[in-house]
Amino acid sequence: MREVSTELLQAVNAGSPVAMATVVRTWRSAPRPPGAAMLVTETGEAVGSVSGGCVEGALFELGTQVLSDGNCRLQTYGVSDDDAFAVGLTCGGILDIFIERVDQQSWPEMAGVLESIAANEPVAVATIVNGPHGIGRHLVIRPAAMEGTLGSARLDEAVRDDVRGMLAAGTTGFLQYGPDGERLGEGLEIFVQSYAATADMFIFGAIDFSASLVRVGKLLGYKVTVCDARPVFATTKRFPDADAVVVDWPHRWLATQSVDQRTVIAVLTHDPKFDVPALVEALNTDAGYIGAMGSRRTHADRLMRLREAGVSEADLARIHSPIGLDLGARTPEETAISIAAEIIQQRWGGTGGRLRETQGPIHPGAPR
Repeated sequence: MREVSTELLQAVNAGSPVAMATVVRTWRSAPRPPGAAMLVTETGEAVGSVSGGCVEGALFELGTQVLSDGNCRLQTYGVSDDDAFAVGLTCGGILDIFIERVDQQSWPEMAGVLESIAANEPVAVATIVNGPHGIGRHLVIRPAAMEGTLGSARLDEAVRDDVRGMLAAGTTGFLQYGPDGERLGEGLEIFVQSYAATADMFIFGAIDFSASLVRVGKLLGYKVTVCDARPVFATTKRFPDADAVVVDWPHRWLATQSVDQRTVIAVLTHDPKFDVPALVEALNTDAGYIGAMGSRRTHADRLMRLREAGVSEADLARIHSPIGLDLGARTPEETAISIAAEIIQQRWGGTGGRLRETQGPIHPGAPR
């Protein structure tokens, strides 16, 4: 929903109903992840995408029906049995898509959800998409508040507790309960979309490689901060695309920041007086990715210094250095792509090899 949030908020504020189609579950090589959304407006416009073009035409017709009758639908799309180029996915994936009418009467909390997303405030939406009752009901969960209802206090409380854990981790996915919120029950499927605060990318070292990584980090959706103790280099003029440019010693500044498992830390100075203290501090955090630039010789010297500083072998193994995947990168721009590729590989568990030389599903964890 995030990618269509601007248009959706405009429609809600104008009192114009829309049909919203949301990917809620995928199998195999589905083109878009859960949470991807498409809108169908009263004026006949389509905004957003759920499949990269495969099923949007059929969804437009279905969205028009939902706008007319107000009835929610849960629709499954896969490869057509008769013709792979009919309504279906030529990639071989399968999508479950939930289509609902959104207006001020059916979903009065929507405007507040969209405003929170725009303000980068954590919020999650739990929607009943399948079950014996309450299809299309929503519960909005914030770290310290809850709005709406799924139909009963017991169900709301069970979902609230589970969703707050998902929100903290930025996780989107399914929860299943019994009809009244029984955790060991089944039959009631609830789709949860989490809109956590934007993940951070901290780049230490105000160098040309950092400028390229800033641009790629923004493309990946990170909030990017460049930090360097040298004021002549750490300037907004040199890093206009960064969300923040900080003049401070990296280790000292990092000690004041909130770091979680989605945080990326890239140490690009390859200067021991900056690198070693920054890495020691980074390894004391839960950062999901810690990378350091430098040659193998530089990294060997760095490891020696870190051991002398008391860093354990287990922590040393968390450092990605030399940073990036082996793409043969030479320029700052190519190197930034190499680093970004390793960040993605670390997040999702891919091999980093050529897809044509691998076997099985393209997306790790997907069934064959």
